[in-house]
Amino acid sequence: MKSVLLYSALAASLVLTGCGDDGDQTAGQSGDTGAPVTSDAATAEKTDTGAGEKEGPKPAEAATKDSNQALKEYLPFSDNTSFELAHKGFIAPLPKEMIKGEEGNPVWDPAKYDFIEEGSEAPETVNPSLWRQSQLLNISGLFEVTDGIYQVRNLDLSNMTIVEGEKGLTIMDPLVSAETAKVALDLYYEHRPKKPVVAVIYTHSHVDHYGGVRGVVDEADVNAGKVDIYAPVGFLDAAVAENVMAGNVMSRRASYMYGNLLPPSPQGQVGAGLGTTTSAGTVTLIPPTKIIEKTGEVHKIDGLTYEFLNAPGSEAPSEMLYYIKEKKALNTAEDSTHTLHNTYSLRGAKIRDPLAWSKYLNQALDMWGDEVEVMYAMHHWPVWGKDKVNTHISTQRDMYRFINDETLRLANQGYTMVEIAEQIKVPDAIARNFSNRGYYGSINHNVKATYVMYLGWFIGNPATLNELPPADAAKRYVDMMGGVDALLDKAREYYEKGEYRWVAEVVNHAVFADPDNQAAKNLQADALEQMGYQAESGPWRNFYLSGAQELRNGVAQLPTPNTASPDTVRAMDESLFFDFLGVRLNTEKAEGKHLKLNFVFTDKDKQFAVEMVNGVLNHSEGRQFDEADATISMTRDTLNGFMLQETTLEQAVEDGEVTVEGDQATLTELVSCLDDFEFWFNIVTP
Repeated sequence: MKSVLLYSALAASLVLTGCGDDGDQTAGQSGDTGAPVTSDAATAEKTDTGAGEKEGPKPAEAATKDSNQALKEYLPFSDNTSFELAHKGFIAPLPKEMIKGEEGNPVWDPAKYDFIEEGSEAPETVNPSLWRQSQLLNISGLFEVTDGIYQVRNLDLSNMTIVEGEKGLTIMDPLVSAETAKVALDLYYEHRPKKPVVAVIYTHSHVDHYGGVRGVVDEADVNAGKVDIYAPVGFLDAAVAENVMAGNVMSRRASYMYGNLLPPSPQGQVGAGLGTTTSAGTVTLIPPTKIIEKTGEVHKIDGLTYEFLNAPGSEAPSEMLYYIKEKKALNTAEDSTHTLHNTYSLRGAKIRDPLAWSKYLNQALDMWGDEVEVMYAMHHWPVWGKDKVNTHISTQRDMYRFINDETLRLANQGYTMVEIAEQIKVPDAIARNFSNRGYYGSINHNVKATYVMYLGWFIGNPATLNELPPADAAKRYVDMMGGVDALLDKAREYYEKGEYRWVAEVVNHAVFADPDNQAAKNLQADALEQMGYQAESGPWRNFYLSGAQELRNGVAQLPTPNTASPDTVRAMDESLFFDFLGVRLNTEKAEGKHLKLNFVFTDKDKQFAVEMVNGVLNHSEGRQFDEADATISMTRDTLNGFMLQETTLEQAVEDGEVTVEGDQATLTELVSCLDDFEFWFNIVTP
């Protein structure tokens, strides 16, 4: 999955300044989602930007109906196997009550998607395959996977799995939020013996797989050795760092990807393909106590034998699969679920390796395929029976291998990434299997990512080597087309013919050339909306419909609540902190200035030499300048206080929590060169 981590913890203030509201542009709290949480997403649709009454959603056009009907005829919609599997083992429904935080804030609304009824026909405004997937995701509650293994599903984006051992419970992936994780465990306790939690396993480094840990265990029990926490090698670094450096832009884009600004409705958000949506509670993190270093490790956890397979660089930078021998149960984490996953996340992320991904799945079959009886993942529903598990995993293995190999085959024939994505044809044996459909990832954008992973963004054509920026190019395109009015007249003709992709592309030039032209924005919105209604991928639908909404209504300046996680801040190392300062350094402000500062963390015996020179910020751990402009000494807890905006530099100096030897003005000068990032930047307009 995912992983926009808590950008809010870092971007809120830098940290040393206590910038207040101007810097408090947080990103929500949902790992790979990171989208801002609002109490009423529908309010974005009603925003008045001063340009008069705004247009709302439109119905599906004939071309959209035809496109969706064609998919209904291609896919085997009469096959209800997935529904049978999703219902299997049902024990109890989820509680009906809204889950709220300590301050009464909404965390999870179990009724949010009640309009998606199992067995109902897809609305004309929703791709029928995505509608089917959303129906499956809404099959919620407590389920038995096999004897002694239980799952709570659709109480968050991910599943929480509970394994009964000799003395207690092992919790796998405790959701996004402590509030939802607690409710999930309470639901289990209503129907099973109330044994203590003795172990937690994080399958990987995305926040929907660890963020609710304090809802199921007390850190004091972890520190006392009563609870072990297992995680793959590199987990903590990946969990903290993956989205720190580009956290603001990732989080803003994630507000599109997860449809957080859209109302749940047949014309709006219908789910994310991987799950319905993300909770909006308290993200927590307790560092692991036991690290799985290599594939083949075997650990006895509460009387059960676990064998591990590390899969770094697949769906997450740090990820692992594992097998419980006594249960003949294989946990595939997020490497094999019931969707084509992202090898590139549309919110922005480092590209994932489909070749390595396929090899990890092949290795899982080699290690456990001869004896496995059930496969369960941290999203969706299980697969039972050795043959069916092997078929499911091998087909997904082949899907990721196909993405890698076919992209390279066509690239080696000279095709570019867009050309490859347009012509690639997935074999029917893969494409007609619902579990391989692109509900979350898509063949199109995964192929483009694979091309970039091997060859970079440049397609080899020198005409594309140094293109004009979008706004500059747009003005020239519009001029060559005879002006905005002529462009729109022609574009409307294409719209009537159902060529929405072309309309969106060409009218985008009009919008960027004349961003105040509401007619242009409305026409582009109409085209994007029809593309959203046709999209099988939840994130594609959400991107298209979010773009349409903002084109019609403008960017809604909604609240971005400060959800900075103290656990995440504590887990971030000091070197990453200084790296992030470098990202925030405004080169123009810093140019011509030369500062040398020593930082000393008195409680950790750590020292850093930090130099601002040539418009960049460098740091060296374990070093001090002989002739520094200033030496700043503090504890790590004091740094955490800055990062969480609990204190300011001035207050900390006055209280004696920070000492500055030398010229304190040089520290102030460094801070003055740091940028704050505005969260609600434009996406569909310049």
